[in-house]
Amino acid sequence: MSQLFSVKNKVIIISGGTGVLGKAIAKHLAQEGAQMVILGRNEEKVSALVNEIKDDGGYAYPAIADVTDEKALSQVKEALEKEFDQIDVLINAAGGNMPGATVMPDQMLSDLSSDAVKTIMDLNYMGTFLPIKNFLPLLTKNKEASIINISSMAASRPMTRVMGYASAKAAIDNMTKWMSVEFAKKYGAGIRVNAVAPGFFLTAQNEALLTNKDGSLTQRGNQIIDHTPMGRFGSPEELYGAVQWLCSEGSKFVTGTITEIDGGFSAYSGV
Repeated sequence: MSQLFSVKNKVIIISGGTGVLGKAIAKHLAQEGAQMVILGRNEEKVSALVNEIKDDGGYAYPAIADVTDEKALSQVKEALEKEFDQIDVLINAAGGNMPGATVMPDQMLSDLSSDAVKTIMDLNYMGTFLPIKNFLPLLTKNKEASIINISSMAASRPMTRVMGYASAKAAIDNMTKWMSVEFAKKYGAGIRVNAVAPGFFLTAQNEALLTNKDGSLTQRGNQIIDHTPMGRFGSPEELYGAVQWLCSEGSKFVTGTITEIDGGFSAYSGV
């Protein structure tokens, strides 16, 4: 069997692993033979996922830290170095949005909470930058390591309401491209940095914006479906292929890219 897309025995850290998309990705990669490190701030949720992966016959290691807490991340780095020595892949899946950073139809920009916008910028941008900064020494021990960031359709097509989130994800796109050049030049061509940009997947952060309590779509939900040529939201398992490809040797000449997984949303002009 071809090993081109194999992740067997690769040490893969995933932040935000207890979220809807992160959990699905973590479980899939563990089933494919990866040694998963589940990084999260909620010890109970992290432990539950670690045990779930182990019960399914996979390998998982818990790492407790808030991705915006550099001191905690440094402590995790030291523990991982003792446990694994080096890391093969870092997936930065921690992120999200919050009500105070969202402009609803009956609100104005002045109604935004400055603290909430800062929190969203910290969570999404700094919560990607700080894990890369702290775990980079473990990644560069491996001459063919991969960093995978999570972008969004909101990065390249600024959307109504989610100004803070969209700005943070646009910054992640820029950081992904910048780091891809920096790391290839400084550490060698094997250190790759890419991002995946999911389209619309129902998660805890967007469910209230896209669906009503009875399960029907909101006006915004309908607008999104109308602008998605495939006519539906994505399912978590539809991220597996792109993420595993970027983890594997199959993408060893790929760096600085943003892979869109959106059902055609980004290609559709609306006419």
